[in-house]
Amino acid sequence: MGRAFEFRKERKFKRWAKMAIQFTRLGKEIVMAVKAGGGDVNTNSRLRTAVQNAKAVNMPKDRVEAAIKRASSRDEKDYEELVYEGYAPHGVAVLVETATDNTNRTVANVRSYFTKTGGALGKTGSLDFIFTRKAVFNFVPGDRDLEELEFELIDAGLEDLFVEADEEGNDIAVIHTAFEDFGKMQKALEALGIETKSAKLERIPQSFHEVSEEQAADVLKLIDRLEEDDDVQAVYHNMAE
Repeated sequence: MGRAFEFRKERKFKRWAKMAIQFTRLGKEIVMAVKAGGGDVNTNSRLRTAVQNAKAVNMPKDRVEAAIKRASSRDEKDYEELVYEGYAPHGVAVLVETATDNTNRTVANVRSYFTKTGGALGKTGSLDFIFTRKAVFNFVPGDRDLEELEFELIDAGLEDLFVEADEEGNDIAVIHTAFEDFGKMQKALEALGIETKSAKLERIPQSFHEVSEEQAADVLKLIDRLEEDDDVQAVYHNMAE
């Protein structure tokens, strides 16, 4: 079948592996949302957001429902959310969000990834001057007038609204608001009938660190190891692209 078949097979396996990691992370988010506010999406905004995000990456409906049902059980373990900060090789700042039922395992793993790739963990809060936490909403703009939408969303805390291309080359509208305006913006979008593809709290770098192509490869080794860990929910960095 040749090299072309092997290449397609490798790409498919990588895509499946990426999907499996996404489903695991979203399953944890659903559990944490249910534990915090109950299993009704109509009254639990965090759960409603988690379900929307699951839908955006085509997580099967039965897996979403199973996660909600499982989380509603008293026997289901809860997860502790922890953030780790440090520097990858060549001075690139890296911030790691985790959700874990075993903090000793998680901190040991995260520290080992930094150490083995030539980086180092730092103290909590050491990267506050580099990353700002923002609420980020994505939706398909369609034929909506985005300039008019900007005016409608100012009172909901809109800071920025722009359009970028997704992995398939389709237009996606992106909204940035302050961390504390997440709920306000979510309600405003729902009131306007805008269905978001995803709604997340993200760490946005305020400055970027330039590296060479060879140095970037060293940094990506650390990022890849972190993203492959089941306890890791998100990895942010300030490496210039």
